[in-house]
Amino acid sequence: MADIVTGAHLDELRREVRGFLAEQLAAGAFKPSVDAWLCGWDKNFTGSLAKQGWLGMTVPVHYGGHGRSFQERFVVTEELLAAGAPVAAHWIADRQIVPSLLKYGTEEQKSEFLPRIVAGECFFGIGMSEPDSGSDLASVRTRAVRVDGGWSITGTKVWTSGAHHAHAFIVLARTEPVDPSHRHAGLSQFIVDLRAVGVQVRPIISMNGGHHFNEVMLDEVFVPDAMVFGEIGHGWTQVTSELSFERSGPERFLSTFPLLPRALENTSDDAELGRLVARVAGLHHMSTAVAGALERGENPDVPAAVVKVLGTTVEGDIADYADRQTGDDAATDAEWTHLVATAVDQRAGFTLRGGTNEVLRGVIARGLGMR
Repeated sequence: MADIVTGAHLDELRREVRGFLAEQLAAGAFKPSVDAWLCGWDKNFTGSLAKQGWLGMTVPVHYGGHGRSFQERFVVTEELLAAGAPVAAHWIADRQIVPSLLKYGTEEQKSEFLPRIVAGECFFGIGMSEPDSGSDLASVRTRAVRVDGGWSITGTKVWTSGAHHAHAFIVLARTEPVDPSHRHAGLSQFIVDLRAVGVQVRPIISMNGGHHFNEVMLDEVFVPDAMVFGEIGHGWTQVTSELSFERSGPERFLSTFPLLPRALENTSDDAELGRLVARVAGLHHMSTAVAGALERGENPDVPAAVVKVLGTTVEGDIADYADRQTGDDAATDAEWTHLVATAVDQRAGFTLRGGTNEVLRGVIARGLGMR
């Protein structure tokens, strides 16, 4: 049975995580980085978190998890992000796949994947976006055709973070022809082994030389019936439910947080820094509220979209602020300069991934009943 979650309990957990991170930094286990949840792939660090019991925190004990609350998980993930720790290896599996498996997975799927995710031994990607589709998931062209014993999937997914390292990803595909009057119908999800016959992972190299995105080609990939995820034809409902986890977490406002402590040491503009800190503090409370709604089984798609829009804007503003503080000062150390440059390079992606901010403003407007 999980411990009773109180303010004091969460404060103690936060101190425990900070102590662990201080020890890891002192031991040289990692260097703080920006966008660490996307680019900081380190399975050894993930393994160390698993040993602490900080992966699969909300997974029930009978699936190998820890049966803890969303609030407890939020505290741990927030501290990891604030420290710039390398958490990319397990991030998608822990953030998105775990709650989706618990909600839509079969007993066989839960028993196979959840204990391995909790142990830091199974990594996942997401197969939603496609070339030329932008943020319009209803336009996906990947097809799943019924065959003996399962499905044959053909198509292309893009911007698949970590696919070159991950074991599997959940693919959104069309199982029925497009109905122009109901474009969201006829979509289904499948758990696809990234090492299966017919799967080809092609790297997408960023302009700064980084590699975390990939294009995944699927050529008549066989997926057994046991790996159908959820119900055939219910893919759109499932995906929109999953996106609340993707859009509302602290990674949507803390990607560049490791820049702030250093900026605090060097700034002469206390007012602007204060505004940035205040915006982060407000987003902390908003994101915490969404975590509570998710734990209650609610679907906070509009609040999650608000967190994503405001959060990705502020983390980009932090990058710009740090860049202005750095300027052309030759005395600035190389490690700091690289950190700031990486943040500025990554800024454009903040507002794109997880749904563009322009699209999400439409989600917010419709959710609030605006025309």
